[in-house]
Amino acid sequence: MLIHHKQVGSKGMFYVGEEDNIQAEIVYTMPGEEKMIIEHTEVSDELRGQNVGYQLVHSAVEYARKHNLKIIPLCPFANAVFKKKPEFADVLN
Repeated sequence: MLIHHKQVGSKGMFYVGEEDNIQAEIVYTMPGEEKMIIEHTEVSDELRGQNVGYQLVHSAVEYARKHNLKIIPLCPFANAVFKKKPEFADVLN
């Protein structure tokens, strides 16, 4: 599954689909140069049950690792993924 990334200023998202037809997304803000706050995750009904939400969180983790960022998962779904995946602990704030 192809996951796109878009960032404008301090707001960004990882998403599945096209910009005018987003089927799944994880939305974040950058309150500083070294922190990413995951605010919201949403997956359309047609993609539910296909592990898409996890893949979006994984994309955010890989992005954070590449750019030396720490993640604050305010989104309940993202927070639950971090609790289940100790291998993502290196990017937690």
